[in-house]
Amino acid sequence: SSRLECSRGLVQLTSNWQFLAKRGVVAAMASGQEKREELDEKARQGETVVPGGTGGKSLEAQEHLAEGRSRGGQTRREQLGTEGYQEMGSKGGQTRKEQMGTEGYQEMGRKGGLSTKDKSGEERAEEEGIDIDESKYKTRDY
Repeated sequence: SSRLECSRGLVQLTSNWQFLAKRGVVAAMASGQEKREELDEKARQGETVVPGGTGGKSLEAQEHLAEGRSRGGQTRREQLGTEGYQEMGSKGGQTRKEQMGTEGYQEMGRKGGLSTKDKSGEERAEEEGIDIDESKYKTRDY
């Protein structure tokens, strides 16, 4: 009895498949799957196949990255408006300079410029006898 039901199901499935195949639906689905597999292979080789999907290691990963970037990036700008969004970006750099004063900020830049992968700017300054006046770092009291 269950064997008969199983074979009836198979016959039904086969006839459905044939019906769809006649209409080109199955071929379109198959070619779509092949196309996705091709794109996935390219993505795995490091190619960007989805606009905004840079860095994704597969087609699916790139699709998710692109979706997140388009939503995340736009939403904040839409909330604030372009002018507010730009203003917010310019504040970040100013704040530290305002806190430390221009001299301290420049002095800190000198120290940072001396740093390498192996040594901090402070270590290099000591080795090379470069004087860095850290008293200029002190933040202002408001």
